[in-house]
Amino acid sequence: MTRLSEIVGKRQAAALILATAVSVCWPQLARAEAVVRIGMTAADIPRTLGQPDQGFEGNRFTGLTMYDGLTMWDLSSSDKASVMIPGLATEWKVDDADKKKWTFKLRPGVTFHDGSPFNADAVVWNVEKVLKQDAVQFDPSQVGVTASRMPTLASARKIDDMTVELTTKEPDSFLPINLTNLFMASPVKWQNLFEAAAGADTKAKSQAAWEAFAKDASGTGPWKMSSFTPRERLELVKNANYWDKARVPKVDKLVLLPMPEANARTAALLSGQVDWIEAPAPDALPEIKQRGFVLYANEEPHVWPWQFSRAEGSPWNDIRVRKAANLCVDREGLRDGLLAGLMVPATGTFEPGHPWRGKPSFEIKYDKPAAQKLMQEAGFGPNKKLTVKIQTSASGSGQMLPLPMNEYLQQALAECYFDVQLDVIEWNTLFTNWRRGAKDPSANGANATNVTYAAMDPFFAMVRFLQSGMAPPVSNNWGYINNPKFDELVTKARQSFDPAERDKALAELHAASVDDAAFLYVAHDVAPRALSPKIKGFVQPKSWFVDLSPITLTQ
Repeated sequence: MTRLSEIVGKRQAAALILATAVSVCWPQLARAEAVVRIGMTAADIPRTLGQPDQGFEGNRFTGLTMYDGLTMWDLSSSDKASVMIPGLATEWKVDDADKKKWTFKLRPGVTFHDGSPFNADAVVWNVEKVLKQDAVQFDPSQVGVTASRMPTLASARKIDDMTVELTTKEPDSFLPINLTNLFMASPVKWQNLFEAAAGADTKAKSQAAWEAFAKDASGTGPWKMSSFTPRERLELVKNANYWDKARVPKVDKLVLLPMPEANARTAALLSGQVDWIEAPAPDALPEIKQRGFVLYANEEPHVWPWQFSRAEGSPWNDIRVRKAANLCVDREGLRDGLLAGLMVPATGTFEPGHPWRGKPSFEIKYDKPAAQKLMQEAGFGPNKKLTVKIQTSASGSGQMLPLPMNEYLQQALAECYFDVQLDVIEWNTLFTNWRRGAKDPSANGANATNVTYAAMDPFFAMVRFLQSGMAPPVSNNWGYINNPKFDELVTKARQSFDPAERDKALAELHAASVDDAAFLYVAHDVAPRALSPKIKGFVQPKSWFVDLSPITLTQ
């Protein structure tokens, strides 16, 4: 009996130890960390210090994740157009007596990732980081990707802790939309880094503080920086204390990986290295679908163009040449062939049915005989071709498949007496050159540039390209367009605070730009992305941006 008792006792003790061990480990066994790995088209991690680079892919992955603006985009629907909604500001109003002054009421109870409060002081600090050159936190490296997107904003003033006044250089009804691009970084976190920074002077210490901030960022967004390896990976974890409880992330971690080459991204998805890729290789779509991955696509306000130089001596100064190029491209053939259906042919920045479409008289379509006739009238033909040079990238945010697409255009335009030369450079360099203009040495002699653009709002869609005052270094009028009619309509739209009147002026501006063949309009992106079937809850909005908060990952 004694021996039996000892055996039973030992077994009970062992069972107790095992039960204790299981209970200690149970949380880990019951729920593994939910991690979603995303292959981006960017060749590097977009900047993380508050104002991303890498075009709007930067905003998508390191802007809207870690940061918020005073205003933001509603990305909750795949059927309705994405519209501007309140963000860190709950309401705003232009001054009735002085249309250059706006009052913004701020959202109470919001904190930065470091625990410091979001308030009016933080807004003023973030405006001055890109506009006030004598501010200690002023960062020239953030100016180009920010000030060019809100060129009329002049200053910010604190009224009280939860109210700020923003002043513009001229009346500008577009300001609330432009502010979706100004992300709020933590002044307290930056100041602590500044005080600890080494440097010969204040400017050097400021630069060092921003470099340190980029490695340990603090915004108010739904995701927080966890770890960062430049050019390799960025890991973000959910912000459980996010101010909008409906948008607290459902997965634990995002891993963002630069994968600029479409075939490499696709291979990574098919081999299980990532769970999500942007812009899969079109020729791999059948296998992607056959293997059970889910393909998402939705027409979005995004244009794939050639933007022409209008500087002195440019071959594109002849409207017959600009119109001929637009008539010489078989967009349906591009869609159905190279892009496997993943594009919408562009006949302007906006298509029929859009309130800003207007009624252009020039019909953009495939009409090669008409294109050849225009070129012959301009003095060109089979034995005398017009040499043009286009600067493009090999990959990048929204660029779709830039090299194969430009080779398609090269062949198509050759039939209309164009000799197209391609200058292929790295995406972020192309994007930087975009703000320097056609006259800058960085253009390498190109008289057209191929940078895709978002058309979500009036400024991004038209004003920054068509208004003469937006020429470099102010904004993105790369080709130095100088058309008094465009300028007149821009002013009319900007100073129309009644939505109907504003839309009417914008429709006139768009129609005028199409009639002038201001761009070579080629395609509207449909933002194709392929996801693991384990990812649920994703909504593909009619927007260049996406909301990563609602997604879940099944085990």
